[in-house]
Amino acid sequence: MVGGERKLTAAPSPFKLETAQHSVSASGKRYSQLTEFVARVITGLIGAGIFAFGARRMRALSTSGAFAGTVVGTIALAAGWNWGILLVAHFISASALSKLGEKRKARLVGAVVEKGDHRDAKQVLANGGVYALAAIAYMLSRTNAWYAVGIGALAASAADTWATEIGTLAGRNPRSIVSGQPVPAGTSGGVSLIGTIASLGGALFIAAGAAIARWPVPFTAVVLGGLAGAMADSLLGATLQTRRWCDVCAKPTERPVHNCGNRTRRTGGVRGFDNDAVNAVCSGVGALVALLLS
Repeated sequence: MVGGERKLTAAPSPFKLETAQHSVSASGKRYSQLTEFVARVITGLIGAGIFAFGARRMRALSTSGAFAGTVVGTIALAAGWNWGILLVAHFISASALSKLGEKRKARLVGAVVEKGDHRDAKQVLANGGVYALAAIAYMLSRTNAWYAVGIGALAASAADTWATEIGTLAGRNPRSIVSGQPVPAGTSGGVSLIGTIASLGGALFIAAGAAIARWPVPFTAVVLGGLAGAMADSLLGATLQTRRWCDVCAKPTERPVHNCGNRTRRTGGVRGFDNDAVNAVCSGVGALVALLLS
């Protein structure tokens, strides 16, 4: 106060107060989102690691497969809790079907298929790699289209796995999807009625999970994506996948070294285009079809 006069100060602008409150609110929201993200990453790393190495002890994964599973699981949970839960649901169903009638299936297809039920890193990435990439893309863009890509890939993987495991267990020789001729059980490109029905079951299983999780993808898009991926797997398996022959046993196989101990020779298909490559393309086709139908 000077000379008895009171010094006046301007009142704060309502606009400035509102801007400051909005800034504080936005900052708090970002901090909350970051905290939740870090919690998901930590939970994913620990949970996926325990789950994957538990699966290794149960002989569902190899050591490399357990490490790859930990990475894929961590990425999925980092994208969101439901991304991780859907992946776990798929893995549990696939592992359970693989163990169902394991010895009988080994007798039927052991001489044909290249790899057994101990999924290695290549198998994990072939079946879950597209899903993991979709999860990363979703985290970076927050675009709903990546839901369709991810769930379509997962549905294709499930449809193919269910068809293979249940179709093989049925014990009936499948027919080539290209020629219609009977082929030995376990032969890539072989299809059967029971296997096709099982394929639909796998796609429906994933579609139901996505619906329960309220993913913004049409139910039919997920199912058709899964079936399209499984169909692509059979077509590629019958045409482009590497085919081999054991001269000693005079039998077709996918194994570089037959179960008799002798090396096999390539008789067809693209060199290096093995079952893992086919499965990766299968997932990609499922992802694309689900995206186009969404």
